[in-house]
Amino acid sequence: MNDFIKIRRDLHQIPETGFKEFKTQAYLLDYLSKLPQDRLQIEPWTTGIYVFIPGLNPSKTIGYRTDIDALPIEELHESEFKSQHDGWMHACGHDFHMSIALGVLTHFVHHPIDDNVLFLFQPAEESDGGAEPMIQTETFAKWKPDLILALHIAPEYPVGTIATRTGVLFANTYELYIDFEGKGGHAAYPHKAHDMVVAAANFVTQVQTIVSRNTNPIDSVVVTIGRFEAGTVTNIIAEHARLEGTIRTLSAEAMEAAKNRIFAIARGIETSFDCKVSFTPGSAYYQVNNHKELTEEFMTFVEEQPDFRLVEAEKAMTGEDFGFMLRDIPGFMFWLGVESEYGLHHAKLNPNEAAIEKAVKLMTSYISKKGNR
Repeated sequence: MNDFIKIRRDLHQIPETGFKEFKTQAYLLDYLSKLPQDRLQIEPWTTGIYVFIPGLNPSKTIGYRTDIDALPIEELHESEFKSQHDGWMHACGHDFHMSIALGVLTHFVHHPIDDNVLFLFQPAEESDGGAEPMIQTETFAKWKPDLILALHIAPEYPVGTIATRTGVLFANTYELYIDFEGKGGHAAYPHKAHDMVVAAANFVTQVQTIVSRNTNPIDSVVVTIGRFEAGTVTNIIAEHARLEGTIRTLSAEAMEAAKNRIFAIARGIETSFDCKVSFTPGSAYYQVNNHKELTEEFMTFVEEQPDFRLVEAEKAMTGEDFGFMLRDIPGFMFWLGVESEYGLHHAKLNPNEAAIEKAVKLMTSYISKKGNR
């Protein structure tokens, strides 16, 4: 078995939530400790890790980012390396991402190139968003890369397929957590209460007009309320309601417009239903906007590889906090085909492990080309 397939299986068994990836970080640090220490510098950060590999004659630093957290999903795929953490699973492929990153890192420890390479093992991509705070540290400023790369597994593509595009690849996202506070009461005396079921229901109805009536038809905007919780029993008017949802847009301007409209609707609900509407901040991810020249250069490189097929990806309304890194640093993200019957975030996701070795070879070849003069 390929060493990095074994690493993937080890990591798959210990999925953890954002900023609590303690076992994951310990596993990664243990692996890194066994590499030649004179060829790399390691600095932990919360539950993440920076790993810097100095170049032989550097003129720039190439960044490579992997995410390390998992999802609150009970795994249904049966295997000898099934998740050992009940209710948690690497259902977005971050176990693949980490094992590939370690493969690329190990290569450059033993085969240094002219330029520096910085690896970011980033926590909390699926939850609070670890990318933005990770690039705001003194450590990152010290080793700040001149370009940065990342990949994401794609179950819908066969192994050997690479899919990407210039410009926007993934959407801006903004999570909504909204509380409605009114006045409860007996169901027989509705005039003496302020019903938050009715207030929140009106809010849900009104926000549907943001896409149909407040958005330029040429823009891409999604507003979804995925959770509605209110009330206790049949004959009590609800004093509180809670809504949770998300906004997705393909431009930063459309995101600001959608958010502003939601806040305006909330103020109207407060007046109409004599209640208080409050927002709890959730994660907000900036769009993944691939740098034109670097992405085109990478796409040309992939086309020249005999074992790979290049596909121009469609824009997606999925969110990825790697966008914060690309906002400040030129670079790109791409889809890596892993050929699974079940898709991302599915309890039976089962990516083809043959993609790991292929991805390691592709990225070591590409980074070597970029980093040797």
